Amino acid sequence: MPAARPGGLRRLLRPHRAVRAPALLLSAALLASGCGAGASTDAPAAPADAAGRPRTVSDCGHQVRVAAPPRRAVSLNQGSTEILLSLGLADRMAGTATWTDPVMKGLEKANAGVPRLADDMPSFETVLDAEPDLVTASFASTLGTGGVATREQFTELGVPAYLSPSDCAGKDNSGDGDGVRAEPLTMDTVYGEVRDLARLFGVEQRGEKLVADLRSRVDKATSGIDASGVTLMYWFANSTSPYLAGCCGAPGIITRAVGAENAMDDTHEEWPQTGWETVADRNPDVLVLGDLTRRSQTAETAAKKIEFLESNPVTRNLTAVREKRYVLLSGQAMNPTIRTVEGVERVAAALRAYGLTK
Repeated sequence: MPAARPGGLRRLLRPHRAVRAPALLLSAALLASGCGAGASTDAPAAPADAAGRPRTVSDCGHQVRVAAPPRRAVSLNQGSTEILLSLGLADRMAGTATWTDPVMKGLEKANAGVPRLADDMPSFETVLDAEPDLVTASFASTLGTGGVATREQFTELGVPAYLSPSDCAGKDNSGDGDGVRAEPLTMDTVYGEVRDLARLFGVEQRGEKLVADLRSRVDKATSGIDASGVTLMYWFANSTSPYLAGCCGAPGIITRAVGAENAMDDTHEEWPQTGWETVADRNPDVLVLGDLTRRSQTAETAAKKIEFLESNPVTRNLTAVREKRYVLLSGQAMNPTIRTVEGVERVAAALRAYGLTK
């Protein structure tokens, strides 16, 4: 779920509280200082100054415009946070929120210097109290109706708001679940998010280097791999009615990269909930398990998932369970983030280790 995507974060959201006077004063200060100048979503891009400012990017049908390099960005989801940290922007961040996993390796020191506003969903008031000059999010359920606030609420207060294109491009989020994809997601969309954020902060070269590094890792991990005929099933959370990956989100990127098949590829839902009888009927060759640190669902950790699989009479005779063919991934690797590359690496390595590649 957006804290760790599946599991319907909408069930966990707290109602918005009225914004206190300090937040209202902040809003006025932002408007007066010009941070929100031209922040209207239909404002045309202004000519860049000598320093390449202001900057505008097209984002999920909106125009996100910053009049100056952001100095107090707030990231509302871990995926967005890790992009900003990977771009070396920790000193320009005023806060983060909504975490599923430990921060990505190599970013621990940078992350330690950024205030954590909340482990889960922060209130609108809490975010405004951080005096942001840009808000970023990975999911429409965070930056949208029922989330922290809508992007319109932020822009009305002079705070530009950016939503990851991976949660809107070719995707319908209007239902009660985690959305439905009309077309398969690709890493190019994630790379586009990296480039957008790098442009807004004026660090385009860092963005290109990060994209190049990620592409190189995918190429290295999948070089010569052929797992055709091998079926994978991705279990994110919940032992009562498991959230399993549909065809076309981040797990789809991983599956296609290694040439395997997703046992649930007949659904375009991002993370449909299903029954264990369906899992038994499809009997995957390999189970990819979310190893989460949050505690909002049942069977969050990989250890709890394996304990369930090996003791439940419906699942203990699955091929993947009998052969102990498990791949453990962070929640972020199973979401459309830069850590999806980590998912490709780990699944590819496991398939080779299990002797399932040609």
